[in-house]
Amino acid sequence: MEQEVYFPSVSDIEAAEKTLSEILEPTPIMKNPNLSEKYEAEVFLKREDLQMVRSYKIRGAYNMIKSISPDVLKYGVVCASAGNHAQGVAFSCHKLNIMGSIYMPTTTPKQKIEQVRMFGKDNIDIVLIGDTFDAANSAAIEYAKKTGKTFIPPFDHKKIIEGQGTIGYEISRQLQNPLDYIFIPIGGGGLASGVGSFIRQVWPETKIIGVEPAGAASMKASIEKGEVVDLPTIDKFVDGAAVKKPGEYTYRICSKILDDIIAVPEGAVCTSIIDMYNKSAIVVEPAGALSVAALRFYADKIKGKRVGCIISGSNNDITRTEEIREKSMLYEGLKHYFIVTFPQRSGAILSFIRDVIGPSDDLVHIQYIKKTNKEEGPALIGIEVASKEDYQALINRMKANNINYEYINENNKLFEILI
Repeated sequence: MEQEVYFPSVSDIEAAEKTLSEILEPTPIMKNPNLSEKYEAEVFLKREDLQMVRSYKIRGAYNMIKSISPDVLKYGVVCASAGNHAQGVAFSCHKLNIMGSIYMPTTTPKQKIEQVRMFGKDNIDIVLIGDTFDAANSAAIEYAKKTGKTFIPPFDHKKIIEGQGTIGYEISRQLQNPLDYIFIPIGGGGLASGVGSFIRQVWPETKIIGVEPAGAASMKASIEKGEVVDLPTIDKFVDGAAVKKPGEYTYRICSKILDDIIAVPEGAVCTSIIDMYNKSAIVVEPAGALSVAALRFYADKIKGKRVGCIISGSNNDITRTEEIREKSMLYEGLKHYFIVTFPQRSGAILSFIRDVIGPSDDLVHIQYIKKTNKEEGPALIGIEVASKEDYQALINRMKANNINYEYINENNKLFEILI
């Protein structure tokens, strides 16, 4: 017999909205002129990046903590997170004047630790333990069991889901007419479950599209297999949505309400981060850019439609900027790396630059050590091209000049070692 699926009702989410109104104002939903023109559609952005903790996570965390009875809550709460969920729990603890223990991996960047401390102030203690989120999460759950403190999960709880669903409540009241499509980021699935459930009930014709990073598409894998899948490895670049295993509640809800789920390459996410900053002055974290990045894969379907994208957060570390630019250029086919074998003679590299590098190309990386006891030696060369189409002309010039090269962009293991 198929297991009954829990769906948050409209009244459940309205109740959560009332709870959250104690501390939150609705975030704006804005028509974005650049995206609307690009996709020939009306594209609206739900700006959860403007939330007080710069992500939607405060909604679920506060809603769940407020649902706990005072007799239990006096013992405090525990969570495990290296990012937005920790900040939401920390803020809630300070606001409600309760104690919280925030477990974070020892590898958590100092900037994120300081953000959590800023929001929680004297109402939290931060415990750095383990090298991974899974290790910190296990330790937090064990600590909660021993102490009687309540564990606040990041996504797989009814009250968390209902809290996140208040975004759908706000969208339905901010827009006069239903959306044709809504794109929702997915990590563990709490946001998609809550918002998707509400939208399905009030706007049944709206297409609900879940969006995951390609390197951590655990919900997509689970829906395709028909059961919760625990991925053996994931790419953690889109850290706010890099989840190895979705929740039981969230999997069952998403498998019923999503019209489609797509996995977006990390490079496409990076391009969207850069475009949103350059063209709209909006700063987003990688997970926050997922919904916008998905539009390019739906360009034909959304033309002439009303489209909503949830911008889930803006907690981006400025030190990642160069990595984001690099990943974007690689994905868009604008940056290419080669191992070139040069003869060990004077002028060999100069000849390469003169004969191979085109007038609109840019030599951005060269690493070469001459070894006098050998006839030839390798060099690592990085070249930026002005357009994707210039790549073939570059290869043609290499071949015409009999350049001995190996293209390493597609050799993942070698590329990761060298770049």
